[in-house]
Amino acid sequence: MASLSRNLRRSLAADRVRRLLAPAPRGYVTAECHRPVVLHKRGPDILHDPWYNRGTGFSMTERDRLGLRGLLPPSVISSQQQIDRFMLDLHRLQKYAKDGPSDTYPLAKWRILNRLHDRNETMYYKVLIDNIEEYAPIVYTPTVGLVCQNYSGLYRRPRGMYFSAEDRGEMMSMVYNWPADQVDMIVVTDGSRILGLGDLGVHGIGIAIGKLDLYVSAAGINPQRVLPVMIDVGTNNEKLLKDPLYLGLQQHRLEGDEYVSVIDEFMEAVFTRWPHVIVQGTAGVAIAGLLGAVRAQGRPMLDFPKQRIVVAGAGSAGIGVVNAASRTMARMLGNNEVAFESARSQFWIVDAHGLITEDRADIDPDARPFARRKSELGHQGLNEGASLVEVVKKVKPDVILGLSAVGGLFSKEVLEALKDSSSSRPAIFAMSNPTKNAECTPGEAFSILGEKAIFASGSPFDDVDLGNGKIGHSNQGNNMYLFPGIGLGTLLSGARIISDGMLQAAAERLASYMKEEEVLEGIIYPPISRIRDITKEVAAAVVREAVAEDLAEGYRDMDARELAKLSEEETIEYVKASMWSPVYPKIIYKTD
Repeated sequence: MASLSRNLRRSLAADRVRRLLAPAPRGYVTAECHRPVVLHKRGPDILHDPWYNRGTGFSMTERDRLGLRGLLPPSVISSQQQIDRFMLDLHRLQKYAKDGPSDTYPLAKWRILNRLHDRNETMYYKVLIDNIEEYAPIVYTPTVGLVCQNYSGLYRRPRGMYFSAEDRGEMMSMVYNWPADQVDMIVVTDGSRILGLGDLGVHGIGIAIGKLDLYVSAAGINPQRVLPVMIDVGTNNEKLLKDPLYLGLQQHRLEGDEYVSVIDEFMEAVFTRWPHVIVQGTAGVAIAGLLGAVRAQGRPMLDFPKQRIVVAGAGSAGIGVVNAASRTMARMLGNNEVAFESARSQFWIVDAHGLITEDRADIDPDARPFARRKSELGHQGLNEGASLVEVVKKVKPDVILGLSAVGGLFSKEVLEALKDSSSSRPAIFAMSNPTKNAECTPGEAFSILGEKAIFASGSPFDDVDLGNGKIGHSNQGNNMYLFPGIGLGTLLSGARIISDGMLQAAAERLASYMKEEEVLEGIIYPPISRIRDITKEVAAAVVREAVAEDLAEGYRDMDARELAKLSEEETIEYVKASMWSPVYPKIIYKTD
């Protein structure tokens, strides 16, 4: 009887997933796409609302019902015809849309896509999803960096919300100015460190907008339930402080307790109105790449704790990746004190002053745990302040990881030294953005290390033709591989925190996504064209880890107990059924 009861409970949980997948699904966002939308507006008010406007896509029946007859050309055009017409115009107009010689073609594409976003959100996301490989670099990195740098000049209409130091005491009421009663995802920035470009102040809103565009297109988060936020606490960028056209507060940044008080007031306000909202900053993808490099070296991922990694850069980005990587190693080794000490010993961190050791005066507290011990230095033949070339020669690392924002740091001498790596396939991660800050190019890496090298970068580079039919693969470690899946998995699990285990589960699933023959060719990240499938798999891994850690509280019709009963395959199907797709919903007008 007990066995029968367990089987019955499992069957009921599986039945809920089947109902989510049925033609009239009951699940999270798919149901939202097909359920009628009730509006209290008619006529021009609908046409001016990008959430509901579909232009010439409105049927004649809808035009009569919504007071639109005569406000649109008489022809009714299908959504696919609308997209075909837009794509034709985009390819024809992008070279004419340049705003002077300083305006690049990618920025011209961004302008045209942004205009569509302002008119018709459903069509915008349909275009983005169907052409994700071409347009992801336009709405996110690297073009979004140009957008942020020029945001005051590009600004045409508001998108998202702005909270500033001048709004202290008013934020609780301000959040109710946002028209959506339900918000699932907020991406927030204070504009202080944008893609290696430094302090861009209020211009940083561009990165939050771009990231949420990918949450929608890659993760299927309902676009009416996402909110980009800029918290403007000033800027220390002197050029912006003197620019009369700058749209943000022209004052130096708040620091210390004043800064914290603004952030605290904002967080209290958004969680008061939307108690279950997920508020995210950034998510790293380097760990998945490091795990993928282990596979590319012909070793199991469980060998990751054996990797010797030299890290160039001891700023917040560098130390953040090292902390995450060491925690991943420690979890693989048993997650105890001995495991953490063993993981620590696998990293050599080099900053502008050379190798960081415990002899260094005034070590940054975040870097201190990874400072090399005196007892370790003797047999390595290294000293405090040793150069990057010296460290690579002595350590013979499996990986060199660049997070320095110093273009060309991995010089010919450094790459030559890597020839003596203890690995037959040394990995070079030149992760700094933008492109000019990359520590080296794939051409430089492959020209010295040959076809056995594994190369990854933060910015996109073309593959390298090595001759004789050989290709040197350039892998872009783009955060979009992970953060949409982490966000969607957290949302669907109902977890109130994103644990290290959930992050590790996401990275491990991304690293294992590639087929064995692909990683042995040096391909450690999949093509962007597979992003929705990748996101589905990553989100399912995050959901299952949240359940395993007893962090899941469930979402909507699927509570935590039912989530726990789902098999791995059923969890994947549940995630797939919950992903929003860009289709025009039925619109119904109702008077107040």
